[in-house]
Amino acid sequence: MMKLFPASARHAVDLGWLRSAQSFSFGEYFDPDNSSFGVMRVLNDDTIAPGRGFGAHPHSEMEIVTIPLRGRLKHEDNLGNAEVTSAGEVQRMSAGTGIIHAEYNDSDTEEGSFLQLWFMPKERGIAPSYEMARYDEDKLQNALLPVVTPDGAGDTASINQDMTIYLGRLQPGRRIFFNQKTGRRAFVMVLEGKLNLNGTVMGPKDSIRAEFEPDFVLSAEEPAFVLLIDLP
Repeated sequence: MMKLFPASARHAVDLGWLRSAQSFSFGEYFDPDNSSFGVMRVLNDDTIAPGRGFGAHPHSEMEIVTIPLRGRLKHEDNLGNAEVTSAGEVQRMSAGTGIIHAEYNDSDTEEGSFLQLWFMPKERGIAPSYEMARYDEDKLQNALLPVVTPDGAGDTASINQDMTIYLGRLQPGRRIFFNQKTGRRAFVMVLEGKLNLNGTVMGPKDSIRAEFEPDFVLSAEEPAFVLLIDLP
């Protein structure tokens, strides 16, 4: 079973310094029929003005992943971490028992574009932690590359949940096959370009939530950048 969510169906927020398209209930936006998908709780597609961002604020009991699409994001937290993440990298923060952090666009002249994803943890009450990982963009070509995994194998960031985040870039005429294990869910979003997923055509920022769909065939109708998340 697959359900398509067009990009236009996302909740839009415009604060001047922040433009955000929210795929799930978040902040003042609440839809009881759209509060989560399995353990996936938030996907905010944020555009942040130069030098602006989110001041120090707390989180707890949530796994938070940030994927920069354009620009650089500066992260600081009360654990002493201070790092800048850019395209080609991902950051993971396990809020655990509690963490305070701030995030800012690290450029004084250019907007930044970032995906903010939240997931409910597999285990509660763990110590908070932060990690950044860099992936090889050449390995995205006509493949699904894991960038966040439960065990942090290879060059991936680790996460306190039984899930994997993949990124891939497809060229027209090429296909990617993905087998979905029994009882699992998949969230797919087209970040750029145009994709055909099992016969459903998807444009930029369109997404699909799939359950009980054992096999996926992804093909690009034009060069496409895709996010796929395998979830319990």
